[in-house]
Amino acid sequence: MTVFQIIASLISLTAVFSYLNFRFFKLPATIGVMLISLLMSLALIAAGSFAPGVHDAAVKLIEQIDFDDALMQGMLSFLLFAGALHIDLSELKDHKGVIATLAVVGVLISMFIFGTLIYAVIGWFGLELSYIWCLLFGALISPTDPVAVIGILKEAKVPRSLEVQITGESLFNDGIGVVAFIVMSEIAVSGKDASVAHIGRLFLTEAVGGAAFGFAIGWVAYRLLKSVNNYRVEVMLTLALVMGGYALAMAIHVSGPIAIVVAGLLIGNHGRRFAMSDTTRENIDAFWDLIDEILNALLFVLIGLEVLVLAFTRDLFFAGLLAIPAILFSRFISVALPVSLIRRCRDFTPGTVRIMTWGGLRGGISVALALSLPPTHEREIILAVTYVIVIFSIVVQGLSLERFVRTLLKPQAA
Repeated sequence: MTVFQIIASLISLTAVFSYLNFRFFKLPATIGVMLISLLMSLALIAAGSFAPGVHDAAVKLIEQIDFDDALMQGMLSFLLFAGALHIDLSELKDHKGVIATLAVVGVLISMFIFGTLIYAVIGWFGLELSYIWCLLFGALISPTDPVAVIGILKEAKVPRSLEVQITGESLFNDGIGVVAFIVMSEIAVSGKDASVAHIGRLFLTEAVGGAAFGFAIGWVAYRLLKSVNNYRVEVMLTLALVMGGYALAMAIHVSGPIAIVVAGLLIGNHGRRFAMSDTTRENIDAFWDLIDEILNALLFVLIGLEVLVLAFTRDLFFAGLLAIPAILFSRFISVALPVSLIRRCRDFTPGTVRIMTWGGLRGGISVALALSLPPTHEREIILAVTYVIVIFSIVVQGLSLERFVRTLLKPQAA
């Protein structure tokens, strides 16, 4: 199939699934389309015994899609910019200490705790996965997914301060997770040792360099937006900022996700206030809201379809089930420790640790990083277990998050 035919097939499926969800299931949009996609995939797997042609055609289609490339080099930049565009920078500044601590320290704590726990789980099933590969697994599964989190928070009525903390953390911690993933990949895959100096340089290049680059391209885009008053041209400028800025960030080896988040914050705040007319603001918001909705739905359809090409065994499935409490425990500790320290100098919403634990969803980024690993038996283990965690996270945690928040925020929860 050509690239156009693949895209046309996916968009058509996404539209049909969105329609079915809206008319009959009435679930949150992203969760609904993923569940329908997953059910269709399972039906195709079941049909493989009596209609192998249909099953094989579906598998062939999915195998032609590079999920890692589609998300990390394509959709992610649009989704991050759309999410950052609507965040009030003044609110983010009020929570910068909490967000920075959770995005950096929290990810590292979770990586080591989950890596240790999953090492025991994998060994219990007699599967071979060294401790360094388990830490690599911890690096890719620890960051909460901004794509999943932002979509779910629109449905859950969490207090604004807590929403800013969760959203801000999820927008930034993927960059930290990717840096940790790169470092652990060098050690696990190539067998090289990474010195503290090497890790420090990598962090500065990826995270700090990405933030500086994002501010620079955001400032250039702001100046261009301020010099014109035509919403069509200004929408095109924001599109160029996202696509061109992300591509250039990857070319110069700085964090594209962090760069786009910073640029989106600058345009969504300073640019919105000083460089846009009311008409421009309305059209830019409408454009990026539509992009966000379409790509979110498409991403979750892809997650549901990906089960067609995964190699599952009974041991891997049950290892995945045991990995769910392991990642929840890791998330709880990685939130509870920083919050306990910061609580001495600031107040938190009652139930913050539990809400951030249950609201720490995993999504497409974890699947994409797992798929980016070289084709080894370690990759098959990590990918299968990652998929089980992600499905549980989106379906169970995502669907129950609103009720979970309401229960915790009742007067007695304080």
